[in-house]
Amino acid sequence: MDIPFTVKLRPDTGLYNGKLGIWLFLASEVMLFGALFSAFIFQRTLSPEWPPPGTPKLSVGLAMVNTFVLITSSVTMVFAWVALKVGNFRDFRRNVVFTILLALAFMAIKAVEYYGKFSHDVFPSTNNFMGYYFVMTGLHGIHVLGGIVVLAYFAGPGAKMWYTEPERLTNRIEITGLYWHFVDLVWIFLFPAIYLLNELPTS
Repeated sequence: MDIPFTVKLRPDTGLYNGKLGIWLFLASEVMLFGALFSAFIFQRTLSPEWPPPGTPKLSVGLAMVNTFVLITSSVTMVFAWVALKVGNFRDFRRNVVFTILLALAFMAIKAVEYYGKFSHDVFPSTNNFMGYYFVMTGLHGIHVLGGIVVLAYFAGPGAKMWYTEPERLTNRIEITGLYWHFVDLVWIFLFPAIYLLNELPTS
């Protein structure tokens, strides 16, 4: 028995099931990251000294490179979806692979950044600022990793759907793209909040 509204739009929402589901999921993600950002902003605003004395400098240069990497990956994600819309499967797969490689580059740069902290005995327990830093960037990294897994599936075995249900595959890539753009957007907020504002005094 076929599941309804995987391709056709629902009459009550004007969305197909997958797109409705991803918007509900992203709404919950907004609440999750919104709570973390709110706590971080309140901590920064109410603390007499922020970041706390002795907090090590963050790798702004590496974070800036990662910002460029993620933005580029969002572009290749759009190209992958557009390729399916125009029926170009080869370009779709190529752009998905590019997106995966960029995501892996992001994770590799983040690993270098974390190693630099751990090798100098800087951990989440160092102070409140580093706690926020590791929790927020680490949670974001987990989301990037999840995206890599999904993209790898669609670049590999999931791509077979193109030969049986091309419109459904196109919808799945659109949904994956919405998730990926959200991950990118979270980083766009994380970069200035964690890295750039850390360089400014609180008063």
